[in-house]
Amino acid sequence: MKETIMVSDVSLELSPIADVPVRSTGTTRLRGNLGVWQIVFMVTAAASPLGVLGGTVIVGIGTGNGTGFPATYIVTGIALLLFAIGFTAMTPYVRTAGAFYAYIDKGLGRSIGLSAGLVALLSYIAVETGCYGLIGPGIDNLLQSWGFPSAPWWVYAFGVFAVVTYFGYRNIELSGKVLAVGLLAEVAICLVFDAVVIARGGDSGLSTGIISYDQVFSGAPGVGILFAILSFLGFEATAVFRDEARDPERTIKRATYSSLILITVFYAVSSWALITAVGDQNAVKIATENSGTMLSDATHRYLGPIGFQAIQVLFVTSLFACILSFHNIVSRYVFVLSERNVFPKSLGVAHSRHYSPHRASIATSIVVAALVILGAATNLDPINQFYTWLGGFSAVGVVLLYTLASLAVVVFFARHREHTVGIWRGAIAPGLGFLTLAAFFGLVLQNLKTLVGGSDPLAVTILALLIGAFVLGPILAKLRPKLELE
Repeated sequence: MKETIMVSDVSLELSPIADVPVRSTGTTRLRGNLGVWQIVFMVTAAASPLGVLGGTVIVGIGTGNGTGFPATYIVTGIALLLFAIGFTAMTPYVRTAGAFYAYIDKGLGRSIGLSAGLVALLSYIAVETGCYGLIGPGIDNLLQSWGFPSAPWWVYAFGVFAVVTYFGYRNIELSGKVLAVGLLAEVAICLVFDAVVIARGGDSGLSTGIISYDQVFSGAPGVGILFAILSFLGFEATAVFRDEARDPERTIKRATYSSLILITVFYAVSSWALITAVGDQNAVKIATENSGTMLSDATHRYLGPIGFQAIQVLFVTSLFACILSFHNIVSRYVFVLSERNVFPKSLGVAHSRHYSPHRASIATSIVVAALVILGAATNLDPINQFYTWLGGFSAVGVVLLYTLASLAVVVFFARHREHTVGIWRGAIAPGLGFLTLAAFFGLVLQNLKTLVGGSDPLAVTILALLIGAFVLGPILAKLRPKLELE
């Protein structure tokens, strides 16, 4: 991994501006020299491993299928692997860094493609904004433990916002290096925790819930799958960085598989270790009654005061990495859609020196700032309302996009039989992925009210926004008949 970063540094220094390719529209393209592992860092950081372990995993244990929850990561990982097989098979034929938008456009047509692009944009900007509701209180709690006075969550949120905006303006490789350092640190502390818990045999022996049929299907396994899906959010965004990747066809494919496998194994093992740390008999009770301190208390028990402090610090840096990753993803959606005249054309211009979507990044920051100000002004609880509501919206949108993208792969290869990718990669795997993800989407809708704190009006609002995006897509396609992907 170090060699990759060093090579990237040299390439960046030697890349002359004159070599930047220019579209016929006069728009300077995004540019970078990202390798497989740099993209893996980017999208894995978006998954926020430590943030998930200290948040989503605990909620999944408490409200889902209890000690059987780790098994849901394996089930979800297999479903998304089927999705990834078709997704990567189609990559060589999608030469635009639009991810969901580009793939669905190719398979299901311009109207649905534009609708998908709008849904993706709304979903990712929702989760980016929502995470400010986690990092603000996280920083406040950390500083209070060091003796600092308490401050409103939004004060710290806007401090992080300023840093994210700066990195979003610069070349993607700078963000990649920052995310790599943070990701390695948080994964390292989690693996140390896992190893110590396993070596000491946990609270009362190693948890057996992950292999117990009765435990896996206990409680509410549908809710468990729902929170497992939320944990994978962003892994498919490898394709967003196509224009900034070295050898895109090979890099995107390898990065997608690597990210998915690493995330699946990490979450399954670490959630199992966390349950082992507190014991099968106590896990659900602790996850329900002490969700905010379950991870930190377990860390203090097994790693001592130093480990406890490390987890608190890295929880904050994990959320920062998550926000920065989603900011990069949203900016590139805005950039691509602006190139296609969906948004003002000026937002689809890359920086002449950084080769970054700097204007799209600033536009994204303005929207995020407005939403954070709105949340603060209306005194929403930063975690139970601001984060949960926006996260619920994002969950619905992204699972819908997974489902549509799988269908788009099947339709694309059925229409283009000249592309010989094989029946497994072009039909069977994405077809099975479509059926599985469609079932998952049904679970998301069924549990939508739970995701948004039991609010019927909010659940209806989320559905109305998604329906509105799908109605707007065909309208945009009709208004701009010459709109093309490439």
